[in-house]
Amino acid sequence: MSAPAKLPPFDPADPLGIDDLLSDEDLAIRDTVRSWAADRVLPHIAEWYENGELPGIRELARELGSLGALGMSLTGYGCAGATAVQYGLACLELEAADSGIRSLVSVQGSLAMYAIWKYGSEEQKQRWLPSMAAGETIGCFGLTEPDHGSDPAGMRTYAKRDGTDWVLSGRKMWITNGSVAGVAVVWAQTDEGSGGIRGFAVPTDTPGFSAPEIKHKWSLRASVTSELVMDEVRLPADAVLPGVTGLKGPLSCLSHARYGIVWGAMGAARASFDAAVEYAKTREQFGRPIGGFQLTQAKLADMAVELHKGVLLAHHLGLRMDAGRLRPEQVSFGKLNNVREAIEICRTSRTVLGANGISLEYPVMRHVTNLESVLTYEGTVEMHQLVLGKALTGLDAFR
Repeated sequence: MSAPAKLPPFDPADPLGIDDLLSDEDLAIRDTVRSWAADRVLPHIAEWYENGELPGIRELARELGSLGALGMSLTGYGCAGATAVQYGLACLELEAADSGIRSLVSVQGSLAMYAIWKYGSEEQKQRWLPSMAAGETIGCFGLTEPDHGSDPAGMRTYAKRDGTDWVLSGRKMWITNGSVAGVAVVWAQTDEGSGGIRGFAVPTDTPGFSAPEIKHKWSLRASVTSELVMDEVRLPADAVLPGVTGLKGPLSCLSHARYGIVWGAMGAARASFDAAVEYAKTREQFGRPIGGFQLTQAKLADMAVELHKGVLLAHHLGLRMDAGRLRPEQVSFGKLNNVREAIEICRTSRTVLGANGISLEYPVMRHVTNLESVLTYEGTVEMHQLVLGKALTGLDAFR
């Protein structure tokens, strides 16, 4: 009888051995993005967050383009053609730095670029995608409106025919990258019969288009958020995305972006959890580190369980996406669970740090407030619950 194989040592940073599921290329991509974030974001993010700005966003976009992080899982047109798992790992590392940085990448690649890549004409792809993949052109995605968030079918933005042109009018709200974008993918009602919602690739220097920046945010402060205003914006016939009509277009883009959030939320959770662990090992009360008390250890254990379960869930969904088998309901499953658990991990981490938890010297409160936005955008908790409820029962509770 042969001797049993020697077990590897327990790794507190990877208690389930999830790294064993990753290829050498996966690990290299993850480590590259982590190193970039440590060098270019972490030394400055507290100041950016406190000031409510993201200075040098165009330079950051070009650097992210050089890493291959923009439109990362798309193929051709200068895109990296990475796997869904590799894109997810990048999202995790970016959001471990800050949700605003991951949002920049998600909106660029999974919303604006994906819409053009999936539904655009060859001419539109050639015009926009190479420069967007390089970070030379920033994109935004206009779906949400001031009065229509969870119900995009009720949008009021309208595009009407005028000869061979389209004339676009309306407003979009809470648009990441809006005021720095060179192209806006805007969804609008048309008179093309039932379900006539169409997407338009709108150059932002077109007369009648403006994107005032939204200020006074208490979440995603290191992120550019804007309103889009279209006042009789005249577009040529070839501005419309020809590959889709109806809500299928924007909703499929949102599903692609939500997948990145499933991973990214675990990055915010990991950063907060790591801060709590380190603090618990060094902060002394009653003559010894608080990490030696049972209640603190219970918090750390529970957070570790939910954190690494969430990463396993994200990895599973990534494998399904790579196999072409990922359903929108499964993305809702991941987004609902991982963001909800991530925000709870961050809140519990804050309690471990006590009063220091609210200081920008630590990342925890910044991640808590950012995740309040992540919890809501790309589908609220309630919407994903109803998506899963319908899938489980066959009964539609939306209406």
